Amino acid sequence: MKIIQLEVGNLGVNCYIVYCEQTRKAVIIDPGGDAAAIIGAVNQEGLQVEHIINTHGHADHIAANDAVKQATGATVLIHTEDADMLINKQLNLSAFMGPGFVCSPANRLLQDGENIECGTVQLQILHTPGHTPGGISLKTKDAVFSGDTLFAESVGRTDFPGGSYNQLVQSIQDKLMVLPDEMTVYPGHGPQTTIGWERKMNPFIR
Repeated sequence: MKIIQLEVGNLGVNCYIVYCEQTRKAVIIDPGGDAAAIIGAVNQEGLQVEHIINTHGHADHIAANDAVKQATGATVLIHTEDADMLINKQLNLSAFMGPGFVCSPANRLLQDGENIECGTVQLQILHTPGHTPGGISLKTKDAVFSGDTLFAESVGRTDFPGGSYNQLVQSIQDKLMVLPDEMTVYPGHGPQTTIGWERKMNPFIR
């Protein structure tokens, strides 16, 4: 498994292109802006993008969905509880940051425990609500993409509509802190970390 990380959009979202070296099949996690840069990275590596996966439905994580989908032919995947955020500018919060926008509806709705195959790479869906009702993390053999659930020594905001601090902390404890200490965490914003570091150093979950 190889990972290309791009910081995109005005709010500095971490967009991840995850691909299988043998088959060149890829998924794109959270294309939150700068579609040309994302598409350029895909083309430079000669990748076949099968899926766009949104860890949740906030505007800063979905803004380039349609442009990337049109360029690659990928299908859009999001948890069922955040699906309406793609097509509602109030729910995705873009209406509060300007004229707002909507995306095309998802092609597939995700549930906890599902597996997504990308060549030899397998990603397991972990439903980690709290930041949004349908927030997810994506677990591979050695890494977890945590969206806006878990950050380096911090956690996602819960003061937006549908957020719940208690639910967020419970999600982290039940779904992420049970993972091995050495597992790398790739968050939706900010630097990488590890489960072990967060277990010891994150003041929100110690």
